[in-house]
Amino acid sequence: MGAAPPLPAARQPEMGRDSAWLAGADLVAVFLALFGQVLLTRALSTEDFGLFIIAFDAFATLFLIVDLGLPTLLARDGGKALDRVWPSIFRIYRLQAMVLVPFLLLACVFTPLADPSWRTHAPLLLICAGIALAHIASYAPRTALRVAGEARLEAFTKLTERGVTVLGYAVLYWAGSRSVTLFALTFFIGACVGLLAALWWSKQVLQPHAQQESHSTLGPVWASNTTLLMHALPFAITLGVLPYVVRIEKFILSDAIGLEAAALFHVAQLAWLAGLVVPQAMRAALLPLLGERRDRPGEFQRQLNDSLDFCLALLPYGLYGGAAVVWFAVPLAFPAQYTDGSLDGSAVELFMVLLFGWCCTLLSTPTYTALQAGPKPWHFTAFISGVVAFAALFGSWLIHWQSSLSNERGLYAAVIASSVTAAFMLLLSLLMAAPKGHVSQRKADWTLALCLALTTCVGFVMFPPLALTGVVLFIFTPRGLAALRSTGL
Repeated sequence: MGAAPPLPAARQPEMGRDSAWLAGADLVAVFLALFGQVLLTRALSTEDFGLFIIAFDAFATLFLIVDLGLPTLLARDGGKALDRVWPSIFRIYRLQAMVLVPFLLLACVFTPLADPSWRTHAPLLLICAGIALAHIASYAPRTALRVAGEARLEAFTKLTERGVTVLGYAVLYWAGSRSVTLFALTFFIGACVGLLAALWWSKQVLQPHAQQESHSTLGPVWASNTTLLMHALPFAITLGVLPYVVRIEKFILSDAIGLEAAALFHVAQLAWLAGLVVPQAMRAALLPLLGERRDRPGEFQRQLNDSLDFCLALLPYGLYGGAAVVWFAVPLAFPAQYTDGSLDGSAVELFMVLLFGWCCTLLSTPTYTALQAGPKPWHFTAFISGVVAFAALFGSWLIHWQSSLSNERGLYAAVIASSVTAAFMLLLSLLMAAPKGHVSQRKADWTLALCLALTTCVGFVMFPPLALTGVVLFIFTPRGLAALRSTGL
């Protein structure tokens, strides 16, 4: 028999196109999630809603290290040998399954200590653990699709998961259910559907490449499980601590004030997290590109500059768009207690403080990703560990100090701590990852963007006319459009 016919050329990852697919899907998914959160806040008591989000966040944080950083390595190296990507998914699963056992035992020990009434909440806690594990299992096949240039299919799997979940929430709300366990079970079903969709599409796209005869490899890192785990260890440690960057204030608030304060902070943070899908999508699309160029300094620097121009161009749209959506939509969508001050604060005003943190997070995307794609992954681990340590120490001190004076001051301390942590992350990423001369070359851009963003956010909270100063940020739009065209969108 003759040799199998050659496969059509695979799609190549492209930052502009892939960022657009991922960001677009994530934005739709986030709006679906916001609608789902509206249904949850209306169907559940504030205390039950707070219990649900704390339980889910706790298990997501505990189990995320089981990811081992292996999907990140697959994203970095998968483009070198597309025919090895499909088998690598199952190799990743085998290694993750081996590591999962001790973390399951740790969860069994930790849960009764953290929640003395755990028996009452056992079904909810078990389901939240299942949701976290289903999400972790979906990372490898979704990464594989992105490596194969099929970010559009990765986007489809995310929308499928979120659509099933929110549809289930709507059915339960229409039926008058007030059971937090049933809503959690619906979330679990949606996560499983998203995982199965990612696996099915990965098989369709990548298995044909795996069946072709080839001598290509993913590189010496993948030669043995030992070398693979050693090189993935920095990313594994990073993933183990990374969730605390956006959750640490919520955990501190639940301890310092209570579950209702954590629920209010979560509602304020929802729109902020929605805005983070843009830098997250950019980072996902940028990582393979910077990883492929890390040995070519000129191209690496050019890609970094284009990415920064793109971020600067997005800044004013995120500032004014986020503020407008939250100002008008949150009071209409969520129950009154989240905006009328009865919980010692308003989610709308808390969000306006968080908005400056979003600006810093967006501007840190190029250097943050450059550190992740660089040849020394332990530097990235040190970076994230430093950010989490700063968030824990500064946030704990500020929140406990202010909450001892009043619950309202404790809530505002939490959002201030979150934004200050984001500013610290930006500064640290510039110090650790920016190529020589990058900061000095773009100093004027950094200074203007950060000063105007801070002034605008202060204006939103204290003196609205002051917020108009942010319109100057639109001067970055032409450069951003030019950078976007250069990425091949």
